[in-house]
Amino acid sequence: MFDSLSEKLQDIIGKTRSRELTPENMQEAIREIRRALLEADVNLRVVKAFISAIKDKAEGENIIEGVNPAQQLVKIVNDELIELLGKEAKPLDLSGNPSLIMMLGLQGSGKTTSSAKLAVKLKNEGKRPLLVACDVYRPAAITQLQTLGKEIDTEVFTIPGSTNVQEIVQKAINYAKENNYNVLILDTAGRLQIDVDMMAELLLIDRIFSPQEKLLVIDSMTGQEAVNVAENFNAQLDLTGLVLTKLDGDSRGGSALSVVYCTGKPIKLTGTGEKLNALEDFYPERMATRILGMGDIVSLVERAQEVFDEKQALELEEKISKDNFSYNDFLKMQKQMQMFGSMGNILGMIPGLNIKRDDRDKITHASEKQFKKMEVFISSMTPQERNNPDIINTSRKKRIAKGCGMELAEVNQFIKQFDQMRMMMKGMTSLKGMFSHMGGGMPNPHSKQGKHAMKKAMSMMRRFK
Repeated sequence: MFDSLSEKLQDIIGKTRSRELTPENMQEAIREIRRALLEADVNLRVVKAFISAIKDKAEGENIIEGVNPAQQLVKIVNDELIELLGKEAKPLDLSGNPSLIMMLGLQGSGKTTSSAKLAVKLKNEGKRPLLVACDVYRPAAITQLQTLGKEIDTEVFTIPGSTNVQEIVQKAINYAKENNYNVLILDTAGRLQIDVDMMAELLLIDRIFSPQEKLLVIDSMTGQEAVNVAENFNAQLDLTGLVLTKLDGDSRGGSALSVVYCTGKPIKLTGTGEKLNALEDFYPERMATRILGMGDIVSLVERAQEVFDEKQALELEEKISKDNFSYNDFLKMQKQMQMFGSMGNILGMIPGLNIKRDDRDKITHASEKQFKKMEVFISSMTPQERNNPDIINTSRKKRIAKGCGMELAEVNQFIKQFDQMRMMMKGMTSLKGMFSHMGGGMPNPHSKQGKHAMKKAMSMMRRFK
């Protein structure tokens, strides 16, 4: 989402690094930063405050001996971005028994889907969430929530035919206490725009039940309108936090940089993809470093901890050491990598790569296309061939080529690449450490060891690209 702004800021900073920084070209850099923020659809009030803070710090900054002035500009911009995005991460308040989380938002903002994603996240953290269907005016909303509930194996509480939201919430609380649910996620009613009836209903829930969290779900693609929506909801309900959806989209990113400043409320969660596990805690410092092209190795390593199964990783390590790595194992590895998200998002988290959005999109498209071809190729094998790659001779290759609709030369190329990857993996002396890091016992993500392990994993997955 921040790619356009990120590329412009990186270009501006890159120019300052290539020449001696003077008061004149410092002012020029600040003007370019202002222009980049406006083009990214950042609210004008926010731009003025941001630029004013940068100017004050840049003009009052003492030149530190041995530090490039351009690096000092990077630090100033980074610090102000962190400030703008909320200073520090604010975790959800789950102190109630049960805890109540009130999901708010207009229709189309992703509120119902975000409720299901939040349930997945809380389950992964050891909680027992209950989804509560409080949008009684739009039958499709209840049906959608029930469908999502089945998909994520989470119960949805509803009272068929009832339009009394107060009764629904009270009975949901009683039901949760009886059945040991410790978090209630209230999927409240939305409208195409804010109106008196909707707000009155939400105020009633707030005042009677005092939810621990009142989270406004905002579609990041709506731009400036997101600020108006957030300010109106906050004025009425005194929000506790914000949830930004579609953060992986191609919008200009201004809403994310504006809503915190304009409401004074933190972004607590972000939706980073369509999958129901794509909801993450928001860390201002990590987002700032990603915007400035410095990567986000911490989030990448944390994602690895969530995605990689330690038991499977150890089994895989043993197979590699004994030269028993098969095509089935390769598919398992690829599917685990897909749970990370797109290759483009992964590359955006690795420090120092500075790959532009268009190039990352091309890499993502090429990797997905290649993986699909590999799936078809492997599916055309017999179970014996998938488990024992060494038995594949010329006649088997010809049969596999016909089965997957590929030329024999392409099948030979795939097999050669697979053999090369298998040899490379077996020869890696630090492989044991790498795979153990993918489960528990993760190294310090800021250390050389942690970064090196992640880069090796990425390299391995790209062998077929």
